[in-house]
Amino acid sequence: MTAESLPVDWDKARTLAYEAGRAAAGPAEKLPLSAADGRTLAEPLVTLTDLPAFPTSSIDGWAVRGPGPWRPVGQVLAGGVPAPLTGAGTCVEIATGAMVPAGAEALIRVEASTRDADGLVSGAARAEPEWRLPGDEAVRGEQLLPAGTPIDPAVLGMAATCGYDTLSVRSEPRAALLVFGDELLTSGPPGDGRVRDSLSSLVPAWLRRSGATVEPAAIQGPVRDTLEAHVAAIRSGLALADVVCTTGGTMHGPVDHLHPALAELGAEYIVNTVAVRPGFPMLLARVPGPDGRPRFLAGLPGNPQSAVIALVSLVAPLLAGLRGRELPALPPVEVTAPVPGRGDFTHLALAGLDPAGRATAVDHAGSSMLRGLANSHGFVVVRPGTRADAGDTVPFLPLPLYPGERP
Repeated sequence: MTAESLPVDWDKARTLAYEAGRAAAGPAEKLPLSAADGRTLAEPLVTLTDLPAFPTSSIDGWAVRGPGPWRPVGQVLAGGVPAPLTGAGTCVEIATGAMVPAGAEALIRVEASTRDADGLVSGAARAEPEWRLPGDEAVRGEQLLPAGTPIDPAVLGMAATCGYDTLSVRSEPRAALLVFGDELLTSGPPGDGRVRDSLSSLVPAWLRRSGATVEPAAIQGPVRDTLEAHVAAIRSGLALADVVCTTGGTMHGPVDHLHPALAELGAEYIVNTVAVRPGFPMLLARVPGPDGRPRFLAGLPGNPQSAVIALVSLVAPLLAGLRGRELPALPPVEVTAPVPGRGDFTHLALAGLDPAGRATAVDHAGSSMLRGLANSHGFVVVRPGTRADAGDTVPFLPLPLYPGERP
């Protein structure tokens, strides 16, 4: 492999990362419904029976046969199997959700009925039937959701309604973080030539929001600025995780050992440098794993905002592929003020969204700054050779969120 290459177009880099993850997605596993929330369907969700499975009352009232008034001959509650209604002029009291007896010709709401001194029931049925027929919602074997669907509470409820006790889901990728740099402090305020490590707090949180599992033991650093230390740390990360993220060392300076370490480990570049600003340079490589399965290493720049751009540009699409999901489309937004281009590079400009969903680029957005990032919802995407003027509609790359989190 070679460490020198032309920068890859940003959109192309996202696609390459996603396709690499999709090709390496792990095997499916069976999980009980109680443990499947947040996972991804590995197989289509199909109905195991008609929905509903039997004619079901939508009301509390009476199931009647023939002309009224009707003589009550029993009661049907949810969960029971009623005897057929065979005699004209008879009825049974019925509860919402109960099975409608065979032979019933109409349902009458309790509030639309009366009983006389002899206990006979009178009333009028509505024009529209008041029960659900088998297959009203779905017929047996019908596909309700395709493979690749994210599992949320509504999906779990649908699966339970269909009769599932377990679901076939995609395995959850594991991620590790290696923080490179002798100059980093792990506690206290920065000073005397040393800066505080912010990435060991920031990166794992967004990896989790992107669908990865990150155990505390999988976060290491600062790793010493030697080739031997880099190789040992990467090997340790590969033993714990499917995706190893590193921060710093993506250049070719005197203490940048990532490229030589990848060469020693027999890695293959998927993307080596991306034509994007900020965020240059970043990389994604495929590394042989200790068990023969491929692992991935994402080299994130050391500057915090650039590291986040690498994470959302390469790692988030990779994780989407590994989880068996689709590559998320970039929603369009209107910008409220001009956003400059970056020549032949894609410009990812930090921006906040107003209540109307319009994007405004934020201040304090330098590569080494986090203040602008903390006040943003994502990045306005200004593609090569263009700029965005106020009122223009451009793509927007959201920052990763947990389900239910609002931008």
